[in-house]
Amino acid sequence: MIRSMTGFGRGEATGTLGKVSVEMKSVNHRYLDLNIKMPRKFNPLEGNIRTYIKDKIARGKVDIYINYEDFSEDNVNIKYNRAIAKEYMDYFEQIHEEFGIENDVRVSRLASMPEVFSMEQAEDDEEGLWHLLSEALDVAVDKFITVRNNEGEQLKNDLLGKLDYMNSLVDQVEERYPDILADYRNRLTQKMQEILGNTGIDENRIAAEVVIYADKCCVDEETVRLRSHIKQVGDALQSDDSVGRKLDFLVQEMNREANTMLSKSTDMSLTDVAINLKTEIEKVREQIQNIE
Repeated sequence: MIRSMTGFGRGEATGTLGKVSVEMKSVNHRYLDLNIKMPRKFNPLEGNIRTYIKDKIARGKVDIYINYEDFSEDNVNIKYNRAIAKEYMDYFEQIHEEFGIENDVRVSRLASMPEVFSMEQAEDDEEGLWHLLSEALDVAVDKFITVRNNEGEQLKNDLLGKLDYMNSLVDQVEERYPDILADYRNRLTQKMQEILGNTGIDENRIAAEVVIYADKCCVDEETVRLRSHIKQVGDALQSDDSVGRKLDFLVQEMNREANTMLSKSTDMSLTDVAINLKTEIEKVREQIQNIE
């Protein structure tokens, strides 16, 4: 299925660790360009996120916004530093012995001394966070891809219509070409009659001139290649693969053939058809810039 590179998706997941929301949006880009904005808590999971997205999306500039509401209450631990507490008590006892001062230190006093108790941030449960985040990503990516698929289907139908029109233009070129040669032969014969009068016309010379003219303005190769490229584009549009780059190449080749056809044209009607072909090819080129 053809996918557009424009998309949007949003997903949420809630668990014991908290609530995660993921929002994704994208525009066209030659390659896959991921821009992830998330809380620092999720930094260790960035590699997982990128791998997950790359398995689902081939091209586009994708912005991903991750928000997190922390529900955990035990993410901070109190640490008792026994060695420091003992050192304090040793010094209190030393003061008592040296100065004869009563050692009246109570537990509450000792606990208030610096570094006896300290607060420690508990290690994040990366596995649990990834499980929660991946749930939200699943929902967001599914919606994101659905939007891309729907828009891609519209693009495909529009492009197929343009390809049919381009084939009809190629038909006009092929139908007109024999008439161009006949018109040229008639004009050449008439001109020679005007110049030579009744002295006679060399039919072999006229035939040779027509052959030379036909060789200069022949567009058979161009029309054959154009039909081939048009068919390849149509086949690619029916593919389930990522075909944006292939289509871009084919359209460049189509434009090359149309330019050659236009340069060979010596007939106004054929020139008009070639110009229409170039116009339609440009429309197709603009459309495929947004295909994944």
